[in-house]
Amino acid sequence: MRRARVRLYLVVGAASALTAHLLGAPLVWSAVAGVVAPAVLAAAPRFLLAAVKGAFTPSPGESPAASVMSGTEFEDHVARIARSCRVPVIMTSVTGDWGVDLVVGHRPERLAVQCKRQSRPVGASAVQEVVAGAPMHGCTKTMVVTNHEFTPAAVKLAELHGCELVSGADLPRLRSIIRRLTTPSSPTTP
Repeated sequence: MRRARVRLYLVVGAASALTAHLLGAPLVWSAVAGVVAPAVLAAAPRFLLAAVKGAFTPSPGESPAASVMSGTEFEDHVARIARSCRVPVIMTSVTGDWGVDLVVGHRPERLAVQCKRQSRPVGASAVQEVVAGAPMHGCTKTMVVTNHEFTPAAVKLAELHGCELVSGADLPRLRSIIRRLTTPSSPTTP
């Protein structure tokens, strides 16, 4: 593979030097073209890859990819992030889940997660559902994750019940929030 690449660069260098000379460039500039062309060719893949990747990376002011996902895709996205924290993730069934989409972590510190991909702020009903459904799945902690924001009623209810709210603006920090909530609490010593 390496030999083929070196041969390609040599051929490109020779071809560019010959082309420059045939187009009337002085011998010195033809030699420069023969050296620069392979260097540009070697750097181009990395540069082009970085340029394309940068062009499609949303800035903080742009809407994240989560806003174009379906509800199920958003749930899968949150599950992938949770799995990357090296904790077990159970995806509940679509119906009869008691308002819990994901069960994350080990017993007894399991986390019940409700995923809401919506085009408007998420209300208190999402908090009610996950708080009520958590004991049914053996969870001691709760979280609601959305691609949008939360209503003031949802924020107030979440504070009252100790439910963690993760809005669209907080999605980049979701991995660290899940790690914090699923890390076993150390027993206190007197």
